[in-house]
Amino acid sequence: MAFDTILVVSVLAVAVWTIVARDTLGAAVGFIAFGLLVALMWVRLAAPDVALTEAALGSGLTGGLLLAASTRLGRAGTTVARETPGAILRYAAVVVCALVTAGLVALLPLLPEPAPTLATQAAANIAATGLLNPVTAVLMAYRAIDTLLEVVVLLLALFGMWSLAPDRLWGGLPRRSGLPDPDGLLTFVAQLLVPVGILVGIHIFWIGSVTPGGEFQGATILAAMWILAAVAGLVDAPAASRRWLRLLLAAGPAVFFTIGLAGFAIAGSFLAYPASYATPSYLS
Repeated sequence: MAFDTILVVSVLAVAVWTIVARDTLGAAVGFIAFGLLVALMWVRLAAPDVALTEAALGSGLTGGLLLAASTRLGRAGTTVARETPGAILRYAAVVVCALVTAGLVALLPLLPEPAPTLATQAAANIAATGLLNPVTAVLMAYRAIDTLLEVVVLLLALFGMWSLAPDRLWGGLPRRSGLPDPDGLLTFVAQLLVPVGILVGIHIFWIGSVTPGGEFQGATILAAMWILAAVAGLVDAPAASRRWLRLLLAAGPAVFFTIGLAGFAIAGSFLAYPASYATPSYLS
């Protein structure tokens, strides 16, 4: 109980510190620390799959992006004028936050007891999926359409962002002014962690069918390793104007949708598969 209390207080303290921090690098570091503490909270709640996702996505991938943005702002010498909102705006924000909090608290007694759930039905049919890990089984058997929609939304968001400027302006990330410092700390950390991170990502993916892990967590770790190498100046992002990159991005949802249509022929419904192909389908 004492450890949980300290953990909750630490999460709140780091969250407040991250919000009020004026230094971009300090705020990015605080965000990464916040993600790690939240991941530890999920472990304490016996949800290791969610903890892995939080650590990989919250601290790893998003933290790497924030550190990269902070580093680029620092190198460019960008100064941001400190703007203090007026008293009316601050009081309005406090009132809105208080109302939302009060509304959520008021809704708690109205929740049904026991809470509606499909956990019993899902657990009864896990054996048919061929996967021993219940989280992976639910994702593969019941949330495939949700994952497909997420992929399509991300692709449309990327294309929408690219459409905001002419093609000639999308030449990729700004090129490095010079070669990375071979003796620099960040270069050393990237060279040390990236090979290990790639192996960990593959391992997390492979064991996801029987223990906490899976393709989402594994892919996020791999993406975080690429961001780390990019922040260290070891690699550059491919130019967004390259046709092969656009075709490759569009091929992802297209292949996903084609596999879904193939389900009509092999199992009688969209994104379905025979029970005997459950584990091979996951590993592919």
